[in-house]
Amino acid sequence: MKDKETPANKNLHGKRVVLLGGTSGFGLATALAAAAEGAEIIVVSSRQQRVDEALALLPAGSNGYAVDLNDEQQIAALFNKVSEFDHLIFTAGETLQLNEFSAIKIDEAKQFFNIRYWGALMAARYGSSHIRKGGSITLTNGTIGLRPWKGWAVAASLTCAIEGLTRALAVELAPIRVNAVCAGMARTELWSNIAEAEREAMFMDYGSKLLTGSVGEATDIAEAYLYLMKGGFSTGQVIVVDGGGVLV
Repeated sequence: MKDKETPANKNLHGKRVVLLGGTSGFGLATALAAAAEGAEIIVVSSRQQRVDEALALLPAGSNGYAVDLNDEQQIAALFNKVSEFDHLIFTAGETLQLNEFSAIKIDEAKQFFNIRYWGALMAARYGSSHIRKGGSITLTNGTIGLRPWKGWAVAASLTCAIEGLTRALAVELAPIRVNAVCAGMARTELWSNIAEAEREAMFMDYGSKLLTGSVGEATDIAEAYLYLMKGGFSTGQVIVVDGGGVLV
């Protein structure tokens, strides 16, 4: 009979958590929440300034690295430097660039996949061999793949690709647990390419239609990442956190 973790061990105290994309949005909110539970935090971003800003908010002893998540060699070198750890979170991605289908520029659409899909795959590829027993990988996608809007063909395709990758990696990398958080609309830097007044109007309009009455905050989504790190019996799962958005 396999030994199981006792409830007392189902927390993040003393765990090492590596967050690629951990300097803003869902990643930073998760880093702060995990740190509050006593985890040792390592954040990764493409820009050193973002790393420094995140470390200023995190507890002493946290670490951070600037890494080009399009670069396979840099990703491999990162995990060799980090060495052993417990949980890998991937939330990295640029701001959304949306076009109606007839206006899609194929080269730009391919670039959209580079960090969000290939970056996630490479992180799992090179990070998994450093994950300790009982550890996990959590990826990120969005509800647009479940309920697409006009102009979101590329983004919807990407989210479905991440869902498939999550399930495949859960099989490939077992007993490492691999899951994903499928987030609905939330107030993060993801929407920063939209003018503030237009962005706030969008949040108000969409939020009023949700079952919860408002769009989410990054801290709401962070709760799902914490659950998946601590939930030792969950793997191959995609957890939807969207205020009931796919139901309305």
